[in-house]
Amino acid sequence: MFHSAHSRRHWPTLLLSVLFSLNGLDLSAQLFHQDSLKLIARQFAFTEGPAVDKTGDIYFTDQPNNKIWKYSTKGQLALFKDSAGRANGLYFNHQGQLLACADEKNEIWSISKDGQVTVLLTAIDGKKLNGPNDLWADKKGGIYFTDPFYLRDYWPRKKPEIAGQKVYYLPPGKAKKPIVVADDVSKPNGIVGSPDGRYLYVADIERNKTYRYTIKSDGKLSGQTALIDQGSDGMTLDHYGNIYLTGKGVFIYSPTGLLIGHRSEER
Repeated sequence: MFHSAHSRRHWPTLLLSVLFSLNGLDLSAQLFHQDSLKLIARQFAFTEGPAVDKTGDIYFTDQPNNKIWKYSTKGQLALFKDSAGRANGLYFNHQGQLLACADEKNEIWSISKDGQVTVLLTAIDGKKLNGPNDLWADKKGGIYFTDPFYLRDYWPRKKPEIAGQKVYYLPPGKAKKPIVVADDVSKPNGIVGSPDGRYLYVADIERNKTYRYTIKSDGKLSGQTALIDQGSDGMTLDHYGNIYLTGKGVFIYSPTGLLIGHRSEER
């Protein structure tokens, strides 16, 4: 996720596309046949990282304003956390903990329900991460995250300390060291895993590709497949395995990479 005037996901308003109903979806079905986009607010500078907790409440970041917001199932919008580490991608793990790519100091965070922060990772072998961007957690508690380099004006450094822009896996447990699981990408951005834990999807926004990998038992990846000829800033899956990519609207692809729907951006 990259906020700039040229980003294909520069939406100053929060459009809750995650509220679409997709019951009975197939290739010929009418997508979004029950719900339409609903404008919640226009007060944000740049919204990022929507994540849904077990109750259905939605958390998202306003990255330039350094805040995390919560939109409840009751339709209430409230500030969840100020001074949010310039958080970018968010994800709830299976323990219900909110994980965040804290861009300000290039860290991975876990945030409690009352907003308390635990820093899970900040460096590898003494070198700062490029800038963790998006993340996904497996059922074991391990965390996959993308680490592209987008130079920020609030960083004192002007060059990356780690060579290459890669995908990492942080195994569960304290004092675990992250491992590189994909270095065959150019600028990885959005990331998500399948609910059954078999596949990991990575969007390479520079190559304009979305790749699928097979997840091995040790957390490592194998078998890169260029599934979709489109990159994205962020993405998600539905329970049918369809892939949702953000760009000029939301693009929906089948599990085999066939474009089956598109929802244009509405202002």
